[in-house]
Amino acid sequence: MSKRQVVFGMLGTQLDAGSGPGRWEKWRPTVALGMHEDFQLDRLELLLDQRRFGKLAQQVKDDLAQVSPASEVRLHDNYLVDPWEFEGVYARLHDFLASYPFLPDEEDYYVHITTGTHVTQICWFLLTESRHFPGRLLQTSPPRKQASGDPGSHAVIDLDLSRYDHIAQRFAQQQLQDRDLLKGGIATRNPAFNRMIEQIETVATRSRAPMLLMGPTGAGKSQLAKRVFELKKNKHQLPGRFVEVNCATLRGDGAMSTLFGHTKGAYTGASGDRAGLLRSADKGLLFLDEIGELGADEQAMLLRALEEKRFLPVGSDREVESDFQLIAGTNRDLQDDVRQGRFREDLLARLNLWTYRLPGLAERSEDIEPNLEFELERWSREQHERVRFNVEARARYLSFATSSEATWRGNFRDLGASVVRMATLATAGRIQIDGVDAEITRLRAQWRGGEEASPLIALMGDAALALDRFDRVQLEDVVRVCLRSKTLSAAGRELFAASRTQRASTNDADRLRKYLARFDLDWGHLRNHAPLL
Repeated sequence: MSKRQVVFGMLGTQLDAGSGPGRWEKWRPTVALGMHEDFQLDRLELLLDQRRFGKLAQQVKDDLAQVSPASEVRLHDNYLVDPWEFEGVYARLHDFLASYPFLPDEEDYYVHITTGTHVTQICWFLLTESRHFPGRLLQTSPPRKQASGDPGSHAVIDLDLSRYDHIAQRFAQQQLQDRDLLKGGIATRNPAFNRMIEQIETVATRSRAPMLLMGPTGAGKSQLAKRVFELKKNKHQLPGRFVEVNCATLRGDGAMSTLFGHTKGAYTGASGDRAGLLRSADKGLLFLDEIGELGADEQAMLLRALEEKRFLPVGSDREVESDFQLIAGTNRDLQDDVRQGRFREDLLARLNLWTYRLPGLAERSEDIEPNLEFELERWSREQHERVRFNVEARARYLSFATSSEATWRGNFRDLGASVVRMATLATAGRIQIDGVDAEITRLRAQWRGGEEASPLIALMGDAALALDRFDRVQLEDVVRVCLRSKTLSAAGRELFAASRTQRASTNDADRLRKYLARFDLDWGHLRNHAPLL
């Protein structure tokens, strides 16, 4: 036994209207539902505003009875305060469907989306897609030429959720690709960094508001700004250029001219007009790195340009326009600069809507390995020469690179330079242990800089790094005292000065000798190496 076919629909207050014999020459979508030879209308649930359109609804019902006597028509009063107000329309339809006695085992249901406001049609779609309405969408269309007895065409739209799952997967895949772009194609593992990138992807896609990137030098602020631009350009959101400037390089009158442009003769040497970076970034993205270095005048001009998209070039009395998106970068604490009077509070408030702190490489030890592979692949691609670590060398480098000793002061710049050195000096396309050891020594010296070198590391080498930090810090101080003392006893007296008066025995030399022996060190060994340390 076939199921009954039941259609839900809104009365078309314009499309369904008609009076006199001439109405049969007009295509009326609700009446036409009963005229299709290949679609049997068993029942129509017609929703309408009874007070305003009851007469029209009755006419439609009577006409349907003529063309399809077997079709039952039920009229439902569906008064809407505002048929264009989304929340009210959705709530009204939702409540109607919630109280309707559906019998899906006995009936097939359709919702006629040809009639009603666009808001109503969207609500019907959402209710069907979410299965609040257990049926399919029915779309009807008029004939090419209006003629009596021609019902036009109809099409059933089945919202098969599995198809939408595939579409959702495509959107999810695109989102992953967008995030991969922001990460430069590097499979980063640090959870906090990945969460930050996810939000930046969302914000970059949906907003043109300024963005502030904070973090130490070399943390990747400039690269991230470029990737945000690439993402937005790929989505056709920014047709203009990417323009970048490090504000620390802007000084004196040249700062205003570089940013805002100037007119011919604005100052000595201004032999022609200059557009300036803000105008060059029109319809594009302007990245101002180290924005905390801008002077007070430049900050004031930038604030106005952000708020009004207008500013005065140097030497001009005519404003120019530029509609750009701003990303600012800084390694300074701008809140502290505001307190010190070095940075405008109102400008920071304008920049501070979306603020992200990029962690240094040492804070992302999980990401050192994928970034190491990325840098090595980049070198190989640029030099057209394949270079790889051998297994032991790679393990040793990663052990050092992820240890507390590796400060990575220059962050990704340090890592990139380190890979370049090892790859360049590699033999037969392989980075060996000796190359890694030489690079580790170089990095240690580089990060120590002007600080006093560690005599403990120089004395014990990698064995010092194997110690717990608690023991290493204490032993380092003991070794320093021993190196500047003339005798073991003198070193002991200095090291145990606070407790020696509380002990019956004051053999500080023996106590120090036993402490050094715990680490396979002795006084003679220290003194022999003192000139080298």
